[in-house]
Amino acid sequence: MAIRMPNEIKEGDKRIRMLIAGYPGIGKSTLALSAPNPLHIDADFGIDRIEPRYRAPFIQPKSYDELLEDLTPINVQDFDTLVFDTGGKLITLMSIWAIKKDPKYGQRDGSLSLKGYGAVGREFVRLMDYCFYELRKNIVIVFHAIEEKDGDNTRLRIKVEGQTKNNVWEPMDLGGFVEVIGNHRTIGFSNCERYFAKGTRGISGIRNIPDLRPDTPNDFLTKLFAEYNAITSREAENAAEDQKKYQDVMAGGKSLIDAITDAESADAALAALGNLPHILTSRRELAAMYSEKIKAQGLFYDKVLKKHTAAPPQEGGK
Repeated sequence: MAIRMPNEIKEGDKRIRMLIAGYPGIGKSTLALSAPNPLHIDADFGIDRIEPRYRAPFIQPKSYDELLEDLTPINVQDFDTLVFDTGGKLITLMSIWAIKKDPKYGQRDGSLSLKGYGAVGREFVRLMDYCFYELRKNIVIVFHAIEEKDGDNTRLRIKVEGQTKNNVWEPMDLGGFVEVIGNHRTIGFSNCERYFAKGTRGISGIRNIPDLRPDTPNDFLTKLFAEYNAITSREAENAAEDQKKYQDVMAGGKSLIDAITDAESADAALAALGNLPHILTSRRELAAMYSEKIKAQGLFYDKVLKKHTAAPPQEGGK
């Protein structure tokens, strides 16, 4: 096992996993292809519905086995993002693959059994992990949205059957629903009464998706990912500054505690420890170290006298 330190993480280089959902024909695929340098995994065979100028290099796997054969490090080395279009079709291919692999995953009508849903859900997470951690790619996965009645309310949900829905959301960093509000397309990253969404690193709320004109690039997600990583980098810088301050406070506190040899030096150390610019867990950690030190020195802090004295003898003379 190789143990690594937190400061080895290159936060600014973080890859992103994102889910996009919305009604058919609202422009989800074109939006997904605005991600950095994408490979379009056109499982739905719907590339002809995308304007030619927004198309990207693509594959059209007819089976899940074929997709796995295509997704190798050499085949995808020239791309930064894998766009799965759509997630529903991907899960259908997985379902056929799972039932062929083990008949107990299917039912007589060809649908998945409960065990089958579990197997497909695990395989979905495994595939996302493989693309993210081993192939080291951004992931954008597109889902159709459907309406579900919840009492008097109508909610939008991603179109995927059974418990697989939970597995789909689990690995995502971002998840947004595309809608038309007024005359503008929008994408929402915050949970609301209409849908479940997912926002992290300051990416939240509803954002307008700029209209695409002949002279404008299709780069909405490229800019969004850059924003995400800029926020991540700032957080990492702030964390590094806090860590440096913590280390300085701990070093100073340890020196004060090490200098305790009697009641007078314990009084001075306690006052100085309270005046340190504590940060993170320094106050709690140094308090524990101080308590151990005065106990080892046979000292006791008298809260009435507000100073250290010799510790009273224990009962029984022990």
